[in-house]
Amino acid sequence: MITVDAALAHLMALISPLTSEHVPLIEAAGRVLSQDVTAKRDQPPFAASAMDGYAMRADEVEQHSILKIIGESAAGHGFDGHIKPGQAVRIFTGAPVPQGADFVVIQEDITRNGDLITIANIPSDNSNIRALGNDFTKGDAIAAPRLLTPNEVALLASMNIASVPVTRRPEVALISTGDELVMPGESPGPDQIIASNTFGLKAMLDALGAHARILPIARDTESSLRMAFDLAKGADLVITIGGASVGDHDLVGKVAGDLGMQRSFYKVAMRPGKPLMAGRLNNAAMVGLPGNPVSAMVCGHIFIAPMIRAMLGLSTQAPTPFTAPLSAPLTANGPRQHYMRAQLDQGRIHAFDRQDSALLTILAQANALLIRPPHDPPRAIGEQIAYLPI
Repeated sequence: MITVDAALAHLMALISPLTSEHVPLIEAAGRVLSQDVTAKRDQPPFAASAMDGYAMRADEVEQHSILKIIGESAAGHGFDGHIKPGQAVRIFTGAPVPQGADFVVIQEDITRNGDLITIANIPSDNSNIRALGNDFTKGDAIAAPRLLTPNEVALLASMNIASVPVTRRPEVALISTGDELVMPGESPGPDQIIASNTFGLKAMLDALGAHARILPIARDTESSLRMAFDLAKGADLVITIGGASVGDHDLVGKVAGDLGMQRSFYKVAMRPGKPLMAGRLNNAAMVGLPGNPVSAMVCGHIFIAPMIRAMLGLSTQAPTPFTAPLSAPLTANGPRQHYMRAQLDQGRIHAFDRQDSALLTILAQANALLIRPPHDPPRAIGEQIAYLPI
């Protein structure tokens, strides 16, 4: 049995960053930028008015000045002429500032009579002009790697980037195993349950940027498992759920070994999730998760999520835990690292009393995994303790 940190190191050795591809900008949100991209233009591409008002020479901006309006500048329709002393141009927000002007007096400070305006109020010191390149200039870069947010997609659009280099999505094959399982919507027999793990894991992996496929349930026969592994060919990561222990009906390790899996490790000193297996099979990383639903999902957060991030070219380090004060005491922990389902509320954290690895209702209520190191002593209310948000 190895430690959680050792298991993570072994898992990271099984994978590497994936190749890059280009996607249309409209499909870039949620993808990982794989190469730096640079702006193809300045923004704004001209000095632009920040307010509705009147563009004029700064040396003529004083209360009671009277100027003549000689034109108008609107967004998309600038004024082509040149402002001379005693002249002004009606201007709107985002419009180009005419040549000769270097100040915009807001319309609330102006009174107008025909084509003459008077600066009625004392103007502020703000010129109300956005300089050329005030936001970014041609050649400014967005650095990779990064998970592209909607805000960054807007920035890319403004930079005139129509095609974006991103890391290819990891292809993940999910295989639930066991005669006791049926798919959601089916009618289970008296000794059967619904397969839930693959659906929770798919939701998690897709949200991380992977493309997860749920394969047909593999029954507790070698032929069924062989067929499932055959369907998984081409995946970057193969995940089995259940059947990785050492019971009479746990055949995943044997069948994978017969198919050439190079085993990296088996069993991790953690709760829940001890019967974890990993290796390489058919040029793909393979992870055998435990069958208990909470164990599978916790292992997904602790092990699979960092693998996906690394494959996408993001950090290869495990997420750094946060800390929060306990709102309820904890008894001493045992010899295995314990990831307790917990709830963080108003800056304080408490572990649920029921920690059975079969209780999905508790996991659904949890928003954090409270981390107990091996042999962690009893903890009192108010003590700081590590956790990971989920």
